[in-house]
Amino acid sequence: MSNSYRDLRVWEQAVDFAVRLYHVTGSFPDSERYGLTSQMRRAAVSIPSNIAEGHERSRPEYANFLRIARGSLAELETQLEIAGRLNYLTTEQHQLLAETLTSIGRQLTALYHRIKPENQTK
Repeated sequence: MSNSYRDLRVWEQAVDFAVRLYHVTGSFPDSERYGLTSQMRRAAVSIPSNIAEGHERSRPEYANFLRIARGSLAELETQLEIAGRLNYLTTEQHQLLAETLTSIGRQLTALYHRIKPENQTK
C-alpha cells in the first residue's frame, strides 16, 4: 500500500475529474444549481474524498470506503446520462466524462481487490 493517498493515480485522476466536472456544470442552467449540478458535484467530490479517508483507516474500513467511492461513481454515471439526455452536455463532453469515469472505476476495482480483507468476497 502506498504511503499517501496522494501517491495513488486513481485519487489524482478522480480529483482532476471533479475539477473538470465543476467547470462543465458551470454552464448548466441556473435552474439546476440546487438540483442536478449540486448532486453531480457532490458525487464527483465524494470519489476522491472516500479514497483519501479510507486510505487512513484499517484495511477492512478502506475496502468499505472504496465501495462507497464506487457507489458515488455509479451515481455520477447515472447523473451524467441524465445531463446528456437533457442536452446540458455536448456529445464530446459526455463521451470524455463517461470514458474518464470508466477508467476511474476500473482503477477503483483493482485497488479494492488489492486491499480487501481475505474473508471478503464482494
